[in-house]
Amino acid sequence: MDRQQGFSLVELAVVLVIVGLLISGMLLPLSAQRDVRSLAETQKALGEIREALIGYAIINGKLPCPMLTSMTDPANANYGKAPATCAPGAQGYLPWKTLGVNEVDAWGQKRSASSDPFNGYWRYRVDDNFAAAIPFTLASAASQISIKDTAGNTLTEATPNAPVAIVFSTGKNLTADLRNGDATLDEYQAGDSSPTFDDMLIWIGRPLLLNRMISAGKLP
Repeated sequence: MDRQQGFSLVELAVVLVIVGLLISGMLLPLSAQRDVRSLAETQKALGEIREALIGYAIINGKLPCPMLTSMTDPANANYGKAPATCAPGAQGYLPWKTLGVNEVDAWGQKRSASSDPFNGYWRYRVDDNFAAAIPFTLASAASQISIKDTAGNTLTEATPNAPVAIVFSTGKNLTADLRNGDATLDEYQAGDSSPTFDDMLIWIGRPLLLNRMISAGKLP
């Protein structure tokens, strides 16, 4: 008489362990894929924001001011819009409605109440003089925007070619890291991510902006 075939408890336990290992091995790549996708989406959005800022300057003869930090109520008619004038050392949140771009980065959560945090909202800084109408003048050396890499090396020039605006995503950790988290500095950080830095930053250089405005017939 044939012995009845089937799994013993030990064999079943081994199978479950193997299945568990296979599933855990699949989850990590899926998580990594999500991170790669979020990075790509945010980088693409930053490129669109750069073009929107240049387009705004061509149309209006200046770059927009950041959204007022006091503008916290999503129901306010001016929420997401650029104010007419900037405060000195203008920095804050990107006026996404004014520019017609994404409200948040790939990790962000759109706010629906005044008490909601600004998680994933684009941070924006503009040179005061380039947020005023043509003719543009250069900022003093003390207030010029400077970009450095993770090693502290300066990536941008000073007068006359200092950046006129920067935009950055706070990345997956939703925190403005290192130099980008110090609102008292005119220095910002860009470059490769690390355990303590995952911001993604772009800047608009003065030569690029002026060249595009000249090409559009807005400057002689």
